Amino acid sequence: QVQLVESGGGLVQAGGSLRLSCAASGRTFSNYAMGWFRQAPGKEREFVATISRSGGTRDYADSVKGRFTISRDNAKNTVYLQMNSLKPEDTAVYYCAADRGFHNNPLLLRSRNEVGYWGQGTQVTVSS
Repeated sequence: QVQLVESGGGLVQAGGSLRLSCAASGRTFSNYAMGWFRQAPGKEREFVATISRSGGTRDYADSVKGRFTISRDNAKNTVYLQMNSLKPEDTAVYYCAADRGFHNNPLLLRSRNEVGYWGQGTQVTVSS
């Protein structure tokens, strides 16, 4: 089992920044591709960003490219999401996710179907 705990959410004005953190425990963190997803009220949970096990490869949803940066520190068992130039449409609950940790898993975690573990979520609200 992998436990994921997010932190860093809050209320920010449009144009502002927030940094989300996700602390993992339970298994070898570097065995898991990690991702961030978000869910706005009345909408499906959607992919935001992902990072490979080593941290060498990253990918983003088109809606956040150039504004968000995902990173990880395998020594600290933590993945981060730096969010800049925030917009009201970024308002959502943000979830940290890990894949299933199998050797044949895809390099990146882009799909909810590939998620093995979810965090509890952290609210991000961007006011206009």
